[in-house]
Amino acid sequence: MNKNINKINNLNNTAINPDWAKLPLFDRSKWQRVKFGDVVANINDTERDPQGAGIERFIGLEHLEPGSLHIREWGNVADGTTFTRRCSPGQVLFGKRRAYQRKVAVAEFDAVVSGDIYVFAPKNDRLLPELLPFLCMSERFFDYAVETSAGSLSPRTSWTHLAEFEFDLPPLDQQRHITEILVAIDQCSETEWRTRESLLSLRKIAHSEVFSKGLAPRPQTINQTDLPSEWQLSTVGESCLIENRLRKPINAAERAKIQGEYPYFGPTGILDSINEYRIDGEYVLIGEDGDHFLKFDSWNMTQFVRGRFNVNNHAHLLRGSETCRTEWIFQYFKHRDITPFLSRQGSGRLKLQKSVLEKMPIPIPPLKLQDEILAFMRGIDMAHNEIEKKIKSTKNMLSSMTSEFLS
Repeated sequence: MNKNINKINNLNNTAINPDWAKLPLFDRSKWQRVKFGDVVANINDTERDPQGAGIERFIGLEHLEPGSLHIREWGNVADGTTFTRRCSPGQVLFGKRRAYQRKVAVAEFDAVVSGDIYVFAPKNDRLLPELLPFLCMSERFFDYAVETSAGSLSPRTSWTHLAEFEFDLPPLDQQRHITEILVAIDQCSETEWRTRESLLSLRKIAHSEVFSKGLAPRPQTINQTDLPSEWQLSTVGESCLIENRLRKPINAAERAKIQGEYPYFGPTGILDSINEYRIDGEYVLIGEDGDHFLKFDSWNMTQFVRGRFNVNNHAHLLRGSETCRTEWIFQYFKHRDITPFLSRQGSGRLKLQKSVLEKMPIPIPPLKLQDEILAFMRGIDMAHNEIEKKIKSTKNMLSSMTSEFLS
């Protein structure tokens, strides 16, 4: 990891050097203009009995993650598949349907793939296999794939067109240098992704261990006997303040006339910004429209908001009390499945009624323990936010360097 970081730091230093174009790595005098089909083959190996051939996994277009060269999801052949195109480790998979989604990956195992995925490999020894996936990720290649796609609802690019794509091919020694840099950046990105996944797992485990205490199989019920002795079993109405009187519905046309700096929240996030505010402080917003809970998880429907803002009438507005921190309400409910508390109204729509919200159970530990737990959870969230920024930064660097070298 440190070795890769050093390579990237050296690259950053090179990038800001006004004489970078004079370095051998960037010497384009020996680069040759070629067509994609001159150095890349479209592999059409088929396997109609993948299970009999010992192939355990299949890859659909939905398994390719935009912007990532790594395959992290797949299907099991034993569960059934109609895919017959075969791929092998090291070959490059390119999503030909809706190329604007930017789906490229390197196969790390034998599999059969969707007919909407091309399988590429170097045609000869003029192109390093390790450089091919980055070539397919370059901005110009994606733009070309999109431009040559045909079809209105589900456009696809053809191999005939992709084979005609022209680019400048460096000599092998320069390809090795370029590949070394791009691989180092990609490895850093993968390490950051794994760190993020570890943090998400830690948050899930911590939340399960702390905030699920006393939960019976049905979430409506919490048993006092299952809680730690110093914890109290309460309800939202007893330990939290519901201040829905501060909500104010303002339609889009009216908001357009009063644009400003104060955010206007709905049940799943900021809808707009206006020039006035009705609320100032720390609050938790819990969605009132039950149908949203069927589309989103509780994380999306539970928001922690601090400062001056407004909220419409589709989210309940809660804050803490002398026995319950506002942030405790947020941490408790953001992963809570509350669909059993929803009821259908006269219109047939699901809704979380205020009267029901007031009766929802919530365990309350002593304030000191609340603060310790919240500080720990806050630390995980801060680390997660930081790694998200690093992931975005590294991806941008990879995209920039790929375009710089291969465009």
